[in-house]
Order: sequence, then structure tokens, then C-alpha cells
Amino acid sequence: MIRILWPFVTVLAATVMAQMAMAEEVGCVSTVFKMLGPNDKICIDSFKDPKVEGVVCHVSRARTGGVKGAVGLAEDTSDASIACRQVGPITIKGDLKDGEDVFKESRSWLFKKLQVVRFYDHPNNTLVYLSYSDRLVEGSPKNSISTVPIMPWSLK
Repeated sequence: MIRILWPFVTVLAATVMAQMAMAEEVGCVSTVFKMLGPNDKICIDSFKDPKVEGVVCHVSRARTGGVKGAVGLAEDTSDASIACRQVGPITIKGDLKDGEDVFKESRSWLFKKLQVVRFYDHPNNTLVYLSYSDRLVEGSPKNSISTVPIMPWSLK
């Protein structure tokens, strides 16, 4: 049964991932020294909104080190911050759905994710990006937002 479904699961996962942004690491700073394994860190990644050309977001979040962090068994905290900016002419590709996933990252080996979703504030012609952490059973109220007003772009 699993052998039959595996190709379908693989194609579905690839389709979902193709519609979400891939992050590039900007840099990290150590916050806690660990005798064994990597140090605890705060890391910054950048990603482009896959449906909005001309917008770049930067997300900072904690990464747990030590032995558990080195082997992927640590659960990172829910702390995260986001900043998004217009870096060129804004072009919207397709329809924007409120609450649409723009970026996801696993925060533990099981069930916890850091997510960035986008909303469009129509009356103010502004994109709103919300970062938050969730779990299968219980999420966290910790969140951060960044707004990008859709403005004309000029190199003058």
C-alpha cells in the first residue's frame, strides 16, 4: 500500500514546496556556549515571497545547539521576528489569499513549525506578513508582523 501511494505523496510534497519560499541563511550569532555540539544561536534567513515579486523578508529565530541540536532532536523556542521590505517594483503573480503560507520551517523533529503567512490589507494597499510557531496540539501566542505598503518604485 505504501509503495503504491509513495509517488503521489512525493508529487504532492514537491508541489506544496514549489509554492513556498526557500530561505537563504544570512548569518548567525552564538548566544550560549555548549561543551558538546554546536552552540545555541540566533540565525537570520532571507526569502522572497513566491507570489509577490519585489518583496524580501528576513526572519530571525533561535536554534538550539548541544547534542540534541546536532542530531536534530532539539525543540527550538517559538521566538521569531520578521522584517519585510520592498526591494523593487512590486508585481503580484496570481490571486493572493489571506493567510496563505509563504514560508515554513520545522522547529522540532516532530510537529512544530515556524510559519510566515501573508495577508492583503485592501483599504491601505499594504501586504502584512505574520510569523508564528505552531504545534499539532498547542501553538504559541508569540508572533511578529511586518508590513509592506505597495508603492510605485522609481530609481530616481
